[in-house]
Amino acid sequence: MGTATAPAKLIISAAGPQQFPPDLHPAALEFAFLGRSNVGKSSLLNCLARQATGQSGSSQRGLAFTSARPGCTQLINFYRVTDDVRFVDLPGYGYAQVPLEERARWKGLIETYLRERQNLALSFLLIDARRGWMDMDLDLKAWLEFRNRRYQVIVTKVDKFKSNNQLKAGLAAIQKEIPDQQPVPFSAVDGRGVREIWQIISKIKKQQ
Repeated sequence: MGTATAPAKLIISAAGPQQFPPDLHPAALEFAFLGRSNVGKSSLLNCLARQATGQSGSSQRGLAFTSARPGCTQLINFYRVTDDVRFVDLPGYGYAQVPLEERARWKGLIETYLRERQNLALSFLLIDARRGWMDMDLDLKAWLEFRNRRYQVIVTKVDKFKSNNQLKAGLAAIQKEIPDQQPVPFSAVDGRGVREIWQIISKIKKQQ
């Protein structure tokens, strides 16, 4: 996972590309977290950061702010997790109560980061297990593929399923759109998927 010499922390909340942190540490790779509003990005970030820094328990302060109210992440948040890994939390998309002008600004900000950021090693595309693929998810997937940006699908909130059969059916439906990769199921309740996601991050670091 890299060496965590200090607890994970926020580097900056960027409102525009001019505020993106400079590449002071060339070895630091960035892993972006993308998904619809309220898909569980902040919960996933917190679970991953706690494991990286040796924290445990729900009483530990989270890296990212979580809320049941969609649209809370309005800037691009850069987090230092270890000496060689940064997490980047991008604004959620699809939140209807945000004014059109603001949604357009978010879209431009996200696309600028994804298109131009050289430190970006992988995007995690989060899909709500209960909803499956939605139009905006598919649009983002196509956008990433067109620009040859690597991504990994994470299926969140898998604990909401009442049976393994429901879970298997939900995962199978999601995988139909990504036959070349295995989606990773994640639950913030029991931490399922955290180890597998860190394994993906470690594998990419070895490839650099």
